[in-house]
Amino acid sequence: MRKLLGLAAAIVFSAGAALAQSSDLNTRVETLAHSWDHVNYETRGPAKVEQAAALAAQADAAARQYPGHAEPLAWKAIALSTEAGAKGGLGGLALAKEARATLEQAERINPNALGDGSVYTSLGSLYYQVPGFPLGFGDKGKAQTYLRKALAANPTGLDANYFYGDFLMRQGQYAEAQRALEKAMAAPARPGREIADRGRKAEVSALLAQMRNKRG
Repeated sequence: MRKLLGLAAAIVFSAGAALAQSSDLNTRVETLAHSWDHVNYETRGPAKVEQAAALAAQADAAARQYPGHAEPLAWKAIALSTEAGAKGGLGGLALAKEARATLEQAERINPNALGDGSVYTSLGSLYYQVPGFPLGFGDKGKAQTYLRKALAANPTGLDANYFYGDFLMRQGQYAEAQRALEKAMAAPARPGREIADRGRKAEVSALLAQMRNKRG
């Protein structure tokens, strides 16, 4: 009887520890998301490079603390991509390559991490924004494949539709791009992500205005 009670207590303790770890991970992931919102939309100049690098390091620490979880890896890659865009040049390209490798690692663990198609969206955006061979790894075909996967995972998502619209506009597919961007503008609000929603929809609005100018 004592052995059975001891086993039951061990099981309860193990389950409680797992729940506590899951709760702590969720809190860390939410903190990373809010920090990225600030870095990406409210920070400018050299400070953006520094803060994006710091955020990538925080996400890396979380990934090491919670091995086997894709969420911190996804945020590490997103932070690296932001740092790459702010830095530019060959240094930015090296960071973009690291971001791609980190996203591929997250994809192997759980391609649906973060629950909104972010892994696919981020990979797709890298593939169409990075230069192609021989300088970089840019690939329009892979970009389209990943962006369509993101839309399949999150058809009404703000980011998924924004990046697909941007990609299509760069290919001169204006009618389809407009449909995607209009879906992005109508995307539902994300609780707690007001800064990101406001900033991204401003980018959507700018793209729609740019496209209207191109189409005359």
